[in-house]
Amino acid sequence: MAVDRRLWLLAAAGLAPGWGRGQGASLKPLRIIVPFPPGGSTDILARAIAPRIALPGQTVLIDNRPGAGGSLGADFAARAEADGNTLLMGHIGTLAVNVALYPRLPYDPLKSFSPVAGVARVPNLLVVNAASPVRSLAELVARAKSRPGQLSYASGGNGSAAHITMEYLKLRTGIFMVHIPYRGTAPSVTDVLGGQVDATFTGAPAVLPQVRGGRLRALAVSSASRIAGLPEVPTVAESGYPGWEADQWYGLVAPAGTPAEPLARLNAAVNLALAQAALAQQFASEGALPMPGTAQAFGALIASEIPRWREVVKAGNVTAQ
Repeated sequence: MAVDRRLWLLAAAGLAPGWGRGQGASLKPLRIIVPFPPGGSTDILARAIAPRIALPGQTVLIDNRPGAGGSLGADFAARAEADGNTLLMGHIGTLAVNVALYPRLPYDPLKSFSPVAGVARVPNLLVVNAASPVRSLAELVARAKSRPGQLSYASGGNGSAAHITMEYLKLRTGIFMVHIPYRGTAPSVTDVLGGQVDATFTGAPAVLPQVRGGRLRALAVSSASRIAGLPEVPTVAESGYPGWEADQWYGLVAPAGTPAEPLARLNAAVNLALAQAALAQQFASEGALPMPGTAQAFGALIASEIPRWREVVKAGNVTAQ
């Protein structure tokens, strides 16, 4: 969508004054904090949305600040100047799971941030190396039960979305697999590709290229329905576990205290971007689904997910160490 078309639509929404302000003057960069290393789902989605929500002429910076399951970057974003120019690409881990994982979490997802907009839902894919003898979730469960503690799974770190998703699956299936945490999604996938680890259950964007290239085999998808990019891959629910669902979700938040005007402008810009056919196609190619909506709806999602994943963390005795 051309800039003038975006301006017209924002003007119709009564937001044009905020959008145009600063043109001809020096604009501060729009900085999006990604609390994980490059290459993972959070990073991929941030880089896709960022150029589409910046003001005309505004520089866009993607600032990767990994560590502590995303908590270091999230805390950094929470302490940033609340002027609408610094955002956090938050997700299910940083904005929901970490509350249960870190007793001394330095930020509060509900109090330290103002929700801006949801960006995407991303199904997780349970994958194994293409050379693995395992060809379905049922076979993985049977193999794990016959060899308790001998199979392993990788994640992007203790308490990461991949870690929690697999623990949720372990609780439902009754299997025991050893968790191998890495410093980010990309290295965790690399070792599944290399055969050092048996499986991972991570966001589709990080593994779809390897699945399509024949280097990884997808056993199941975490969403309630199959994904368009891999229609032949069944859901976990279809594979014998009705009602099981564990998509990742992603969205932008700003430091608490950010004025209403930039929050409204950014929400409008995100929703306009998500309506673009080109971005929807890009998301689809990555296995992601646009998640447009109001800031209030995204805030309600965050609030509802915190108690849900607290139960999983407690039941699975999951720790961040």
